[in-house]
Amino acid sequence: MSAVEVLLPARAVFHPVVDLGTGTVVAVETHAGAPAASRPPARVDPAAEDVRRAVEAARATADLGTPLPLQIGLRAETLTHGDAFLAELHHGLGETGRRPQEFIICVAGGFPPAQRPSVAGALSGLRRAGYLVGMAGLGAGHAPLDLLVDGASYLLKLDPELARRASSEPRRSALVRSLVELAHRLGTHVLAPGLATQDQVVHLRELGVRLVQGPALAPPEWRPGMPVTVPVAAREEPAATDPGLGPRVSEFTLPAVTLPHSATADDVLTALNAETGITSVVLVDERQRPRAMVDRTRFLLRLSGAYGHALHAHRPAARLADQPRPVPRTVPAVAALRAAGREDERVYDDLVVVDEVGRCLGIVRVADLIRGLSP
Repeated sequence: MSAVEVLLPARAVFHPVVDLGTGTVVAVETHAGAPAASRPPARVDPAAEDVRRAVEAARATADLGTPLPLQIGLRAETLTHGDAFLAELHHGLGETGRRPQEFIICVAGGFPPAQRPSVAGALSGLRRAGYLVGMAGLGAGHAPLDLLVDGASYLLKLDPELARRASSEPRRSALVRSLVELAHRLGTHVLAPGLATQDQVVHLRELGVRLVQGPALAPPEWRPGMPVTVPVAAREEPAATDPGLGPRVSEFTLPAVTLPHSATADDVLTALNAETGITSVVLVDERQRPRAMVDRTRFLLRLSGAYGHALHAHRPAARLADQPRPVPRTVPAVAALRAAGREDERVYDDLVVVDEVGRCLGIVRVADLIRGLSP
């Protein structure tokens, strides 16, 4: 065991965000460890401590070198303290070497009516900066439903107890199913945390939840790069036909692994070697817009050829990349599938999902579209 592994448990804990569609880890949730016992808790400003712990969690994860997006938590009350706290958060996260689109900031806690304007404004500010925004405690915490619209949430995280009890209590199961349907119509994802048994995981999958967390999938000592356990669910029955245009592409969007457009081939190779489930790397510019897409299979084939590593390792990865295939987050999934089929040689390449100003929000795997749209 290395010195880093000895020290990390005191600094942070890690939970994989598992995609049940592919059985892979698509993001890492991280929490800072408890502060030193000598710290006088009565003198700590809660908002400042909240920002400190979020930044410390991101720094601890930087030691592990994972390229996967990081999910960190903030209290809703912290967002009401204004731009100074958000600027401190932005500065601290930036010092880790990651860009805003590599973070999912999940906001938890109550949302008193008097704080509604400041919370909504802060959520919009985080989105403008490029962060992916999530809301936690769905189904139990007080959060106005229309705030989910104003915040344009990327992720809706269920209350852990609600997620666990849904498998044994029909009324809670019905509530989760309705929240999943709401999320799909809003073009966002649902994450079910805290799942402790395989039965719970299978049941949440049957309710339409795709992203899950909990001890049923990984032990407490899990670290990025370690395997996860994904129970196999029976094939679900086809859903009733939607009289409209069907599901949106946002329902199939997964967090993307991104690197600067100037990244070298060696940088991309390091990212791909860190996580076997990565199918592509998106090269983005300084405004987080996709400039190129590195397909895992073609890239590794080029580097594995004669003198491949020597020829390419220290040169720009963009030389071995393709043009990205962007799709707006609001388009129907069937339209995205048709767009993928227009290029015979790249029909199964990942699509890049972009927001209203062209920034990368994630990727869509064509195989997921085929499975999701098959009768």
